[in-house]
Amino acid sequence: MASMPLSVPPTPTKILVIDDEPALRQVLEIAFRRQGIEVVAAPGVRAAMEALQQNPQPFPLVITDLVMPDGSGIEVLTAAKQRSAATEVIVMTAHSSVENALDAMKKGAYDFVGKPFSPAEVIALAQKALEKSSILLENQRLRAQISRLEPAENDIFASPAMGRVAEIVGKIAPTRTTVLITGESGTGKERVARALHDRSDRAGKPFLVVNCGALPEALMESELFGHEKGAFTGAGTRALGLFREADGGTVLLDEVGELPASLQVKLLRVLQERKVRPVGAAAEIPVDVRVLAATNRDVESDVRENKFRQDLYYRLNVIRIELPPLRDRPGDVARLAERFVRRFANELGKDVRGLTTDALRALDAYKFPGNVRELENMMERAVALASGPAIGLGDLPAQVSGLSASPAPFLSELPPEGCVLEDVLGEVERRLILQALERSGGVRKAAAKLLGVTFRSLRYRLAKHGLDTDTADDDDDADGSIVPAQPTAGGRRESSPREARR
Repeated sequence: MASMPLSVPPTPTKILVIDDEPALRQVLEIAFRRQGIEVVAAPGVRAAMEALQQNPQPFPLVITDLVMPDGSGIEVLTAAKQRSAATEVIVMTAHSSVENALDAMKKGAYDFVGKPFSPAEVIALAQKALEKSSILLENQRLRAQISRLEPAENDIFASPAMGRVAEIVGKIAPTRTTVLITGESGTGKERVARALHDRSDRAGKPFLVVNCGALPEALMESELFGHEKGAFTGAGTRALGLFREADGGTVLLDEVGELPASLQVKLLRVLQERKVRPVGAAAEIPVDVRVLAATNRDVESDVRENKFRQDLYYRLNVIRIELPPLRDRPGDVARLAERFVRRFANELGKDVRGLTTDALRALDAYKFPGNVRELENMMERAVALASGPAIGLGDLPAQVSGLSASPAPFLSELPPEGCVLEDVLGEVERRLILQALERSGGVRKAAAKLLGVTFRSLRYRLAKHGLDTDTADDDDDADGSIVPAQPTAGGRRESSPREARR
């Protein structure tokens, strides 16, 4: 059967072929080179791992045998995917079975081919795999380009209070400088780290995060630096480790203040020498990784108390970015809330377009001990609960809205012990007002019409129940209508005429 012409993206044009049979490797090399494709051939797993690490760019396509004397093709598949999600892998084996095929596909293989096969069969399959890899690489490039061109769309730079952070990120993102990001939990430290990665020339490479406080100390060295097969009980296969998986990209060491003392020494050497030694390995392996670290601890205090190595602290603290808590970012809450509402409305398929002025006032008055993360979770909950096009006070948690979390039960008849009539009537009135506001989308004039009262009467009742603090005159723009998300080109919400007068 004549071989099919192979459509290959202009770059890269090099693929990796792994098999322990020299004749099969030679057949595939000849077939692909006739199509203008350079082939790197490896006789086994160890040689394949070296080729994956030493090639300057990830291979767009890897074709590997499944069973080889020094390991499994699944190891190659895992390593190739860890270096680049855009790498496609075709697994070939004489030990064809449904179980093998399913296992390979579950771990990310593009397809599975059983031996014996014709070169034309593999070339036809490779054509489709290379086309997919090319599309994935182009998508990565476009995402990186967009993130550089539109930094204002990133919500970490929403307010003037974050201007200094934005300025520092813009200056140091293109470098390989180590950065220490500090701040309370929930302030967005990982978002800043992601921004540094996305605005660098490493944007198309891996961005990997490890929580240093979440891993058992016994496993942490292996997770960070990898291990050799048989290095310890349970090490049935070789593992690259976080630093080698992120080669060419960025590693974020989250909660770095929780790193055990034994690992602090080894991390210091990695930062100094840019090399890692896997557990059980005889030699160090060079890595090209930018290291970012984040913590909510007082690291200087930990250094003074000998809980954190001073020399490691200086290595990490080359550039320091301190993130302010949300309570110290006046004006940020409304913009972030509206941004989250738009996002969750889209994700949840809800017709929610903004927040009422009362809801925005309640959010502005709240201190947010959980910072941006708490606001984000709050808006997801509010969008899920919203029954109208606006997030109102009733959609916010009681500690924010000020509304009673457990209102008095509705009474249809007098209980044996009696009741306080004013309290019962007041609760009925409050509930009906909230329902009218929800049904009217937060527009108070429409709510007044639903309740059969005047607008002035509704405003009085709102104030009586603590549902509204508005003291504006009774005019057309004082009706409590929705404050929609209206970002300007600079990413800030446009003020309404009423807000501008305040």
